[in-house]
Amino acid sequence: MKKLFLVANWKSNKTNAEAKSWLKEITNYELRITNKEIIICPPFTLLSGMKALIEKKKLLFKLGAQNLSPFDAGAYTGEINAKQIKEFADYVIIGHSERRNNFGETEEILSEKAKKAMAVDLTPIYCIQNETTPVPKGVILVAYEPPTAIGTGNPDTPENAERVAKIVKEKYPHIASIFYGGSVTQDNIRSFVEMAHISGVLVGGASLDVLKFTALIKNA
Repeated sequence: MKKLFLVANWKSNKTNAEAKSWLKEITNYELRITNKEIIICPPFTLLSGMKALIEKKKLLFKLGAQNLSPFDAGAYTGEINAKQIKEFADYVIIGHSERRNNFGETEEILSEKAKKAMAVDLTPIYCIQNETTPVPKGVILVAYEPPTAIGTGNPDTPENAERVAKIVKEKYPHIASIFYGGSVTQDNIRSFVEMAHISGVLVGGASLDVLKFTALIKNA
């Protein structure tokens, strides 16, 4: 049985109080996650508090950031670097389509971010938009997220996602696992993770609601 990854991208959502409430509520559910890696990616401001609560409640969740600076420590106002993130997280999302589109992040910038993450043993979850998106050397986790499927309710087909994943894995042998992202629901998650070359999902809106997220975990 292959290991499955469920990555919850909270984007710019939830306050500290709301995050605590989410964690408290999810402990009410009996979840079987022996073959699953559950990665919660909240806003930067919540990482420290969530790490403390996860450890206190002994939850089998990992934490990830949604972005990081392409620079090391220094005079970079407003930036949060890889070393700072590593104190609280094991993973970081890099190259999400919203970052590419809204902030003009180029492949050169994203490649530098991946290097900075890997230099401190922070594992990148590198997002690609299609099979032609380049993947930096050393990246082992990739999320295929077609822009037309992000937050639209119109997911890609499992068959096409599998086609893309197969091509990308053949092109970049260093990749260990590929996830699918884009309008994932409790009803379609299984059809994606059943594909031979897809080992997980990157979930946005559905991860904000505990009931929906636990349904995703159970159905995966």
